[in-house]
Amino acid sequence: MEIILKKDVEHVGYVNEIVKVRPGYARNYLIPNGLAVMATESARKVHAENMRQQSHKAERILTEAKDLAARLTESNVKVGAKVGSDSEKIFGSINTIMLADALVKAGYSVERRQLKIKEDNIRTIGTYRASALLHKEVSVEFDFEVVAE
Repeated sequence: MEIILKKDVEHVGYVNEIVKVRPGYARNYLIPNGLAVMATESARKVHAENMRQQSHKAERILTEAKDLAARLTESNVKVGAKVGSDSEKIFGSINTIMLADALVKAGYSVERRQLKIKEDNIRTIGTYRASALLHKEVSVEFDFEVVAE
């Protein structure tokens, strides 16, 4: 069954893509949750017109994502965490929410759902790697540092 995605769906596709999925997945999950619509002839015509109108905007968004990726690779983002008095261990662990907050404070507009941290649990001070999916064509890996507050 072919559908037109209204939102990004992980492991399926991105917004405004026409993709093939199993009929049950489309009818029972994607369409009822507002993530997609069936790709009928009329829906395809509307989709084509919308894509034609949005092509200029999409180029601008892609350019901004590439610029942000270039700035992010050169950045030195520091995430503050509370540390025990006698060691380098931090209380709790660093997650994407904390990293997104640090990026926003540093002047980068990145949402937490776009971020993935390479390490499973970050519980000590140090330098770590993360990746950000800024656009469907732009993904960047960058370093961030966990420091004591």
